[in-house]
This record gives sequence, C-alpha cells and structure tokens, in this order.
Amino acid sequence: MLLAIDAGNTNIVFAVCEGETIRAQWRAATKTTRTADEYAAWLKEMLGLDNLRFSDLDACIIASVIPAALFDLRSLCRRYLHFEPLVIGDPDVDLGISIHVDRPAAVGADRVVNTVAAHAMYPGALIVVDFGTATTFDVVSAGGDYEGGVIAPGVNVSAEALHQAAAMLPRVAIERTQAVIGKDTVPAMQSGLYWGYIGLIEGLVSRIKTEYGQPMTVIATGGLAALFHKQVPAIDHLNRDLTIQGLIQIYARNAKRRAAT
Repeated sequence: MLLAIDAGNTNIVFAVCEGETIRAQWRAATKTTRTADEYAAWLKEMLGLDNLRFSDLDACIIASVIPAALFDLRSLCRRYLHFEPLVIGDPDVDLGISIHVDRPAAVGADRVVNTVAAHAMYPGALIVVDFGTATTFDVVSAGGDYEGGVIAPGVNVSAEALHQAAAMLPRVAIERTQAVIGKDTVPAMQSGLYWGYIGLIEGLVSRIKTEYGQPMTVIATGGLAALFHKQVPAIDHLNRDLTIQGLIQIYARNAKRRAAT
C-alpha cells in the first residue's frame, strides 16, 4: 500500500492508499521540530487504530511546502519503512503537466498536485480554490497545465492578524453568522471574517473567469472549504481529498514509467 503525505503549513496529512482508494487518513499539526522518530511513533499508533502496520506499506510519496519538515519525513521513510520516498519537486518526478509561470520551481507542491488531480477528475478549464493557511486560486487549462493563480491570506490568518493588531479585539471562531450586521464585538468580527471572505472568493473567481475568457469549473478543497462552499454558488464541487488523490495519480504515473524502463 502507498503512504501519501501532504505536509502543509498548518497540518500534515498522512493517508494510506490501496490503488485509488484512501483506506485511512490522519492529520497532525505541523511542527518543524518533530523528528523522524516522533513521526514514526505517532504513525505507528495511528496505523494500529486501523489494524495496519509499517510492513503493510511498500511505497511513499510526499508533497511538502515545509522544507524544514521534509528532511525528517524522508528519514521516516528510510529508517522505519525501508524505502526511498517519491518527493514532488525532485527532478526525476514526472508530473505529466506543464507549469506556465515565470518560475515553475516556486509553485507550491500542493498546488501542482491539486492541478494534476483536478484535471483528471473534472473536464475543461478549472479554478481550484484551496482553503488552507493561505487561500489559493489556481488556474488549470483544459489540457491540464498549470496557468498561474492568486494567493490570499487564509481566513484563520486574517482572524489572528486582527486579534494581534487591535488590542480590544479577541480571538474568535470562524463561523457563519445569521446576520451580517453584528450587535456586539464578537459577532461583528465573525461577520466580517465570514461574509467578507465570501466576498473575496466570489470577487476573485469572477475576475479570474473574466480575465481567462473561457467557461471554468470551480473546485474547492482544503480544511476550511466545507465552511464556505454552500454559501458560494460559484463553487461547483467540493473535494476534500483532492491533494491526496493527486499524489496517488502522480505515484502511479511514475511507478508505471519506472516499470517500463
């Protein structure tokens, strides 16, 4: 079975995949101080909850936007799983797409992986909106190539910045308010964050579609996508596992290529 690891700025997702099926999935907080040994102890415990063991894993693929975490994730695979992981961004990894931006190497691994998965699953030109630490809007051509995108602050980052910058404003939970006009500080902040963020999503999707000049399907993914997608008619599909599905596809592509050589 394949171990797919998506290391983001806030969380690291570990998924055990059998063919195209995600058999088990766990999420851990991203900590750059966590060692390979700590990852191994935690992962062994999680595997056991699903009646799995290290010996059930025979391959690994990693997408990481945290350079400091990548060393220990590689070490986890080498020392405890006894194989070399496939890492998105390494020169020998075939993505099967072209990246049409000024500096292709600077595009986050998760955004590239999302592009691969979205093109395989949805027809035509696409906008992939990934709700994470940052909220990214990525444009995928009808041919499956990455065409660029937009990076905006994530809603949790915005909430924390508001609290840090204003002495009288507390930390608040991100949630939908029944009224836009708040009658106290907390609901007023929650309204600004939630409905203001919906305005950001709708506005950027509309401008991207106008600039691109073609019909586009909008896919939402990421940890906070479920909180917003029902309130945004412009979002056509919610796919929580898009990044893991992309990792599965990229691994299969490269395994097939290696088997043929």
